[in-house]
Amino acid sequence: MDLTVLGSGSAMPVPDRAQAGYLLEDGGRSLLVDCGEGVLHRLSDTDPGYEGVSTVLLTHHHLDHVATLLPLVKARWLAGEEHLEVVGPSGTKALVDGLLGVHEYLDGRIDLGIREVSASRSFAAAGFDVAARETRHSMDGLAYRFAPPSADLDPADGPLTLSGDTEAFAGMASFADGSDLLVHDCSFPDGTDVSNHPTPTSLGESLAGVDVDRLLLSHLYPHTGGREREMARSVREAGFDGTVEVASDGLRVDVPTRS
Repeated sequence: MDLTVLGSGSAMPVPDRAQAGYLLEDGGRSLLVDCGEGVLHRLSDTDPGYEGVSTVLLTHHHLDHVATLLPLVKARWLAGEEHLEVVGPSGTKALVDGLLGVHEYLDGRIDLGIREVSASRSFAAAGFDVAARETRHSMDGLAYRFAPPSADLDPADGPLTLSGDTEAFAGMASFADGSDLLVHDCSFPDGTDVSNHPTPTSLGESLAGVDVDRLLLSHLYPHTGGREREMARSVREAGFDGTVEVASDGLRVDVPTRS
C-alpha cells in the first residue's frame, strides 16, 4: 500500500503546503482521504489523477478538509467521469446537500453517492478495509486505520493509521498501536497555547510505549516553519521510540504490512 501526502498543511496557507489530503493506492485502487484547498492540484500530478479517484473519505467537515470537494465533482464531470462516492462521519450528507444547494448546476452532473460511517463498525472504501475511532477536536470527527485490499487483515490491525484533526490522547494511541505508519496531527510547536491539536511533547507523551514503527507529523500550521527538526526531536524526547518525520507535500511512502 502506498501513501502520498497531497496536503500537509492547515487552515492557514503557506506556499509549500496544501491543506489536508492523502492518496492511498494499492493494486490499482485509489482512495482520497480529505480534500482541502490545493489538494486537487496535487492530485492532478499523480498517476491516478482526479479521473482515477472515485471515492473520497472525510475525517471531518472543517473547511481545510473539504474545500475542494465540489471542485472535484466538477473536475470529474468535465473529464467525463460518471461517479463519485463521498464517505464520512455523521453530517456528511447535509454537508454535500448544502454545497449543492449553493451550486445547483452541479447537482445531477455525475452519480454522487453519499455514505455516513461511524466508529461502531468497520467498513470498506474504494476496496480498502477501514476501522474508525472518534477524535477529540472542536468538531466531531473520525480517525481511520486501513488494511489494503491485497491483504486478508482485520482493519483494526491494518498497517496505516491517519489521525485526522485531534488532540493527543490515550484512546488515539491505543487505536494506532501496532501500525507500521501513523500520520498524526501535530499542528503547533511546543510553547504554543493551543487546544484541539497536539504539540510535539503532548503527542510524544501519549505515544510512549506504543508499538508504531514510523510517525509522520502533519497538519502543520505556519508556526512550525523552521522548527521541524526540533519538533521531531521533542516527540522522541517525550517518550516515543519509533522513527519520527515531518510530512511534506508530495512525500510518497510505501507502507509495509507486518506478518
